[in-house]
Amino acid sequence: MTDRKLTNAEATKIRQEVARQVKAEQRSKARKVVTTGAKSQWQGFADFMRTQGVVALAIGLVLGVQIKALVDQIIASFIEPILGVVLPGEGDLDKKIFVLSVFGEKAEFEYGAFISVFISFITVALLVYFGVKALRLDKMTKKD
Repeated sequence: MTDRKLTNAEATKIRQEVARQVKAEQRSKARKVVTTGAKSQWQGFADFMRTQGVVALAIGLVLGVQIKALVDQIIASFIEPILGVVLPGEGDLDKKIFVLSVFGEKAEFEYGAFISVFISFITVALLVYFGVKALRLDKMTKKD
């Protein structure tokens, strides 16, 4: 093999090719870092979800909201009409009011609406309490 000098055009071409290869290698390394970082972030998030019981919390929240809606409807359909007939005054339980008059000024207290919400709260609280006891969730220990 003989030594020969490169022309300026050939040297420029070689420099450009080397620069292109270096940039390609840098992009490849950057892609690996981003991809690896994203994978490790996703894995960390999945581990957090598993160990902290976030999925169970979300399921419990959804079920709790649905149980509340069911309890509210049972109270509105069955309990309120019965209490509306039993309690003094006219109309449904939500419309029961107590009027207080002092020096010509009147104040209305909507005790029927309060009783309705109070019954709903007590019912949901009892369902949660008995649900926890029945499923023995109060005896569970957190897994580490």
